[in-house]
Amino acid sequence: MVNEHKVSDVNKNIEMVLEIQDLKKHYLLRAGMLSKKKRYVYAADGITFSINACETLGLVGESGCGKSTVGKTILRLIDPTDGIIKFRSVDITNLSRFELRKYRREMQFVFQDPYFSVNPRMSIGSIVGEPLENYKLARGQKKDDIVEATLNRVGLSSEHMEKYPHQMSGGQLQRVGIARALILNPKFIICDEVVSALDVSVQAQVLNLLMDLQEEYRLSYLFITHDLAVVEHISHRIAVMYLGKIVELTDRETLFVTPQHPYTQALLSAAPIPDPTARKERTLLLGDVPSPVNPPKGCRFNTRCQYSEQRCRVQEPKLRETAPGHLVACHLHEAS
Repeated sequence: MVNEHKVSDVNKNIEMVLEIQDLKKHYLLRAGMLSKKKRYVYAADGITFSINACETLGLVGESGCGKSTVGKTILRLIDPTDGIIKFRSVDITNLSRFELRKYRREMQFVFQDPYFSVNPRMSIGSIVGEPLENYKLARGQKKDDIVEATLNRVGLSSEHMEKYPHQMSGGQLQRVGIARALILNPKFIICDEVVSALDVSVQAQVLNLLMDLQEEYRLSYLFITHDLAVVEHISHRIAVMYLGKIVELTDRETLFVTPQHPYTQALLSAAPIPDPTARKERTLLLGDVPSPVNPPKGCRFNTRCQYSEQRCRVQEPKLRETAPGHLVACHLHEAS
């Protein structure tokens, strides 16, 4: 059984760890020799949210909506096109690699594929201990002792230090990725689909581990996933993303009980129920997801929305607060 967070556990008055303002990442497409018009992929197009200390913000949406791009841009693994990234009140948006280095210790990333995120020629001990050497924090026996302690904390033993990635299971290797992120004592970790490649039983173990580590080390998470069941268990607040935009953001209970955006309602209606006798009404979306190269004018969801009207096709709705702490980008919920 997966442990559940309680929204009330998050103190709204504590330190804000991360603040994102109008973050954009547009990729320039290569045009033909005779083409004069530049074309872009609007992977992330005006993302705004914040994360407090010891809080988990779930970022959920369909594949290709830009979730992973947001995560990589926040950590400056890729540079943003526009917007502001503040980490612990410091604007890191335009810092050089040298200036960014001291903040990188406190911001870590756990990748989706545990096999492709490690060097297959390095031992597990070397993989987990490499950050300590990069920051000149420990070498030799001291480094080995820290690595062993960190591996023990994520459910592995000293015997795994001499093994190589191909000798580990997917669940074990994902724990290695968590240990590597944890070893520098970060404040903020981005988890990008970290359980999507694992068996359900292993998923529960990894989720419980992440929540235990959060409580112990007061970590903040941006938890990126497409799995609503997973995000419901681990998140304090949830942001729903569609085609490069956040369309709804609120606390977990509110989102699952009273979703307001039509896209969120459709997502929740499509989620399977672990009861073969249960029945619920499905909200079927029209058509396919538009291309991020040529997104629809106005509301990006208007081509698939059953409530679409003329205003939706010409005017883009802003993310507005419809209730305390509940933000929605939809003309249906704008004040008349």
